[in-house]
Amino acid sequence: MKNFKKIKKNGGAAMLIAVIFFIFISLAVISGLVVPTIRDFKISNESLNSKKSYFLAESGIEDAFYRILTNKPIGSSETITLDSNSTTTEITANGNEREIISLGDVLNYNRKVGLTLTAGTGVSFNYGVQVGQGGIDLQGSSGVNGNVYANGPITGSTSSFISGTAISGNSPALISDQSNGSGAPGYDVVFGNANGTQDVAQSFQTESVTPLNKVSFYIKKVSTPSNALVKIVNDSNGSPGTVVYASGTLNKDSVTTSYGWIDVSFTTNPMLTKDTTYWLVIDASTSSSKYYTIGASSGGYDNGVGKIGQQGGTWNNTTPPGLDYFFKIYFGGFTGLIQGSSLSQWNQLSVGTSGSGTAQAHTVNYTEATGLIYCQSGTGNNKSCTAQSDPAYISYPISDANITGWKSEAEAGETYSGTYNTPGYGTSTLGPKKITGNLNVTGSHILYVTGTLWVQGNITVSGSAKIVLYSSYGNTSGVIVSDGWLDLEGSGQLNGTGQQGSYLLFATTSNCDISFCAHNAIDISGAAGSVVLNAQNGTISFSGSASSKEAVAHKMVLTGATTINYESGLANMNFASGPTGGWQVGSWGETE
Repeated sequence: MKNFKKIKKNGGAAMLIAVIFFIFISLAVISGLVVPTIRDFKISNESLNSKKSYFLAESGIEDAFYRILTNKPIGSSETITLDSNSTTTEITANGNEREIISLGDVLNYNRKVGLTLTAGTGVSFNYGVQVGQGGIDLQGSSGVNGNVYANGPITGSTSSFISGTAISGNSPALISDQSNGSGAPGYDVVFGNANGTQDVAQSFQTESVTPLNKVSFYIKKVSTPSNALVKIVNDSNGSPGTVVYASGTLNKDSVTTSYGWIDVSFTTNPMLTKDTTYWLVIDASTSSSKYYTIGASSGGYDNGVGKIGQQGGTWNNTTPPGLDYFFKIYFGGFTGLIQGSSLSQWNQLSVGTSGSGTAQAHTVNYTEATGLIYCQSGTGNNKSCTAQSDPAYISYPISDANITGWKSEAEAGETYSGTYNTPGYGTSTLGPKKITGNLNVTGSHILYVTGTLWVQGNITVSGSAKIVLYSSYGNTSGVIVSDGWLDLEGSGQLNGTGQQGSYLLFATTSNCDISFCAHNAIDISGAAGSVVLNAQNGTISFSGSASSKEAVAHKMVLTGATTINYESGLANMNFASGPTGGWQVGSWGETE
């Protein structure tokens, strides 16, 4: 009988099961390793695209900020494409503010960044007309709808008028009585940055017995410090005392980040005693990031010395000891005068309307005022004099440092060599730019100003030509500076953007008067528009039916039916850029 061996049919099942378990375990291990890696890669990719979107939005903000800051053309909505991705920037104007929202989009990953800008404080024009020692002469039926402040005489004919208050202050002498400093200072003294260095003081003695009128400092600032109080005080054991003889305000907006002489006028004009020591104090507030710097020299002034410290507290010697600050003190000058040019009590200069509007000067003659007449002496008026201290000298609203700053801003753009002539038709844009020759805008051409202009020669606007601020200025103001004269003829115009609060400021450094230049610093015979005129060294002449919103000059003459129509917005005139204005960042960051 044969023997048969039984074959096991379930052999290897355990191995198969083990292999299957091993595969599942391996897959689980691999999955445990791969899935987090894939997840981390996805998260990293999302994070990268999100960051790209954020920086794309930031790029849109920075582009819009740069264009607004430099007055380059920009619309209410702008799109920028970078690396096939885009950001859309929306710009909303609200009064003196600009809100910029930029939305970055990278593969549908969106990030939004917002920026709020506020127009910086600019120059304040508080009077319809402000003139220097040359005074203002109103002829024919010309007039000023607003107030007039003169550091010289105010004269006018029977048909001329000033609708507000007319003030003629006592003018300062043309040469300083006491001074120190010329050229670049040997030392820079920082003050207003800490309690121990909050204030500076300079002692001095006078050489004459005449009324104090104004002082000047060679000064600059860091960031945006507050206004400072300037005082004349007594001497107390070799330091500033507490008896105040006169006080005035150092206007922060007149000071720039570069050195310049800044005038300060006083609310009263005291008589100081000859050969007596007094102290000139700048009393500032304290901020570690917003402060002033004044120029100084070693041993430059024989009648006094500089100190640093805190008014009402401790005063210390300068470092090094014996420094004298750069300053000028002006005394004397002429007493104020308001007078009807006809010299007849029946033909008087008209001051004020509807019961308001006063006439104020040391002497007031042949004037009809609806309000009171404040004077020490007068004749031929409709009212007798009411006693009051003589009006004091006041400083011009624009400083030499402001002018220098605007020139630097224009020069930072492009320089055009020679005379710039526009075509007699069409439109063009210009700025920021320095022009080494003249600027002539003629015919019916419209020149849009896109940035600050500095013209070293003369400017002529004739025919029906216009110089207009570009729309990117919004409701802020722009500047043209000239070292020559301005001639506005025919129906030519100088205008802001057309929005409320926007003005074109034209400032000239020319000292021309027609008596010795055969031309005035500014001659306006056209329709001036929304323009502010400034000729602090020279003469402005209005003729025909010309008009302006505000004017400042050493001397001013109005003839014919010319008028100056002051607008209240000029009391806080904001510039879109430049040393006195600029845009201040209110907030900058990511938004939802």
